[in-house]
Amino acid sequence: MASEKINLTVVTEFIMLGFQTGKNIRIVMFILLLVVYCFTILMNFVIVVLVSTSRNLHTPMYFFISQLSMSDILLTSDIVPKMFHVLLHQRGTIAFGDCMTQLYFFGSSEACECLLLTAMSFDRYVAICNPLRYNSIMTRKCCVIMAVTSWLAGFSIVFILIVTILTLNFCGPNIIDHFFCDFIPILELSCSDPHIVQMEISFFCVILILIPLTVIIFSYTKIIITILRIPSSTGRQKAFSTCSSHLIVVSIFYWTLFGVYVFPTREKTLSISRILSLLYTVFTPLINPIIYSLKNNDIKKALHDRVHRNVR
Repeated sequence: MASEKINLTVVTEFIMLGFQTGKNIRIVMFILLLVVYCFTILMNFVIVVLVSTSRNLHTPMYFFISQLSMSDILLTSDIVPKMFHVLLHQRGTIAFGDCMTQLYFFGSSEACECLLLTAMSFDRYVAICNPLRYNSIMTRKCCVIMAVTSWLAGFSIVFILIVTILTLNFCGPNIIDHFFCDFIPILELSCSDPHIVQMEISFFCVILILIPLTVIIFSYTKIIITILRIPSSTGRQKAFSTCSSHLIVVSIFYWTLFGVYVFPTREKTLSISRILSLLYTVFTPLINPIIYSLKNNDIKKALHDRVHRNVR
């Protein structure tokens, strides 16, 4: 009886199946993924540098965009390098500790992104619905507090989840039918009852996904109502243009997140989960800087000035 109470982790490594396709397709995917990864790191890094060094970008909106870029860099750097190994060898092994580390940084970066997107929606709400009080509300101190809170809350909440997962036994199959260590595939391999962890995930999904999304929906409802009350069409177009980029990013992010974690079914998890996971772990970090840069004259001007200054 005493031995049954001991939580002994037998599995020392996991085998990730990744994408079960032919060798030629995996080579094409590897090249495509390498290009996407390089562009993702480059473009997000450029945004961080531009916001840090360009005085005209020292505003709350661009501050949060740079924070979002740092979160995207962390996410893609945590997931993609291991995918290269999986694609080249058809399947890949990952040590138990490395898998938990990847899971921790993946979950933390996603949690931070949820909270940062909420902070960005609040910033746009104040800018459009309370423009006269914008400078007094969205001070530098307020922005820093919101950003630090997002990072600390994201990393702390996911840390609690990881600690709980480490109390489970992994003594049976060690094959992950995925291309990275995600919560659902890991829990499916546990020999223990994962009910407590599943309850924690559901609870934290409410805190990190549903509540922030409710705040975002409320903010944009008020924003749209305020924009529709603007008498001139030029004013309405200008006001909406300041929010459209963020609204597109929020829609893409939450659509994929809801598909994987909020409404999971076993049938869907086995057939579609990897595709949705690929979208929000690989392509969303690439799309975010493209959306913000292509639709933003301030960022394009800052980049042009920086390049022109370096050339001279």
